[in-house]
Amino acid sequence: MIRKTLVPFVLLPLAACASGGTTSVQFYPLQGEIAAEDPTLVIEGVMRNVAGTSGPLTFRLPERGKCEGTWTSLTPKTVSRSRGLALTWKKTGGELGTKTDTVAGVNDGEIYAVCNDGTRVQGTFAIGSGTASGTGQATDTNGNVYKLLF
Repeated sequence: MIRKTLVPFVLLPLAACASGGTTSVQFYPLQGEIAAEDPTLVIEGVMRNVAGTSGPLTFRLPERGKCEGTWTSLTPKTVSRSRGLALTWKKTGGELGTKTDTVAGVNDGEIYAVCNDGTRVQGTFAIGSGTASGTGQATDTNGNVYKLLF
């Protein structure tokens, strides 16, 4: 039997110390045994290092235990190189360098996690460049389907 309430897995002391920030992610059961048992259940998770392009992901599934994995986002970058001669008062001499910028837009990402009982959760999401918010969908090896919001 699936429990009606689920305590969110939030590690506040670690969240305060983590580099790159954290954000919460909600798993909303859409199909499968969890949705059939309690369609109002919201499963809370934590994504760390959200200032980067990947990081750890943790959450708990009912009757499955703690799940740990990784999220990653494919964030495109542009690289420009400069080379040449500058004859100005401020920049006398040559100039050589490389500059990398994040391309604005919507980026694709993936999650993958394994729970204590061996259940695997896998999904995809879309996220805005430079943001820690997105939406997507995930499934697990027990036939459950989840809507992801973060």
